[in-house]
Amino acid sequence: MIQNQQSANKISYTVACVSSFAAAHNLSKKDAFLYLYGNKAIAFLKENYDVEHTLSLDDAVEDMTEICRKNGGVL
Repeated sequence: MIQNQQSANKISYTVACVSSFAAAHNLSKKDAFLYLYGNKAIAFLKENYDVEHTLSLDDAVEDMTEICRKNGGVL
């Protein structure tokens, strides 16, 4: 039960981050997800969930934007 709740929390957090990123960069949620996935920001969120989820969504958007830039993203 606890593991299922942790997985649900991670999924909810990722959805919130993708939505915030989409709004910040004037993208559809689908386009934001594809961009973030392709530039390794989704993997970054998964790997760093323990720290990232304690920050604001604005901080997460900044972190994801930087990760994407480091991996060839242009936003």
